[in-house]
Amino acid sequence: MSRLDSFIRRLTAQRDILNHVQADLDLPDNGPVMEIGLGNGRTFNHLREIFPGRRIIAFDRAMGAHASSVPEEGNLVIGEISETAQAYLGVDASLVHADIGTGYPEKDAVTLTWLPQLVAGMLARNGVAVSGLPLDDASLVPLPVPVSVPKDRYFLYRKA
Repeated sequence: MSRLDSFIRRLTAQRDILNHVQADLDLPDNGPVMEIGLGNGRTFNHLREIFPGRRIIAFDRAMGAHASSVPEEGNLVIGEISETAQAYLGVDASLVHADIGTGYPEKDAVTLTWLPQLVAGMLARNGVAVSGLPLDDASLVPLPVPVSVPKDRYFLYRKA
């Protein structure tokens, strides 16, 4: 598969799973949405559209988002995510979306030493996590993904 086709498949899966969360899963009424990995802001922009009225807090190492997809002041955290996001443990997020995989197994293995615990620590009980990397944490219960999402392309969890 070409890198272009892989990219399209990833973004389609991401959109489908986020739309599924919004339409088909009950989220806790309160609590922000956390976007781990703002990037150019496309997913942040989509989250804003499908979860109007929810506070969305985005994290990234550096600001690189399109001007139309920049979080409001106070909702963008810049720096090493593994460090800066620690301040948001216990925030009782309704949804955490993490798309920070690199496609390099050795780099992703390092991320997986802290990401599962971070996501679980941010989520409220019954909150939902969506991730491009598998999250191995005892409090995160895997949920089925929509049929349009290829196996192991995206992962979906609910916090017990």
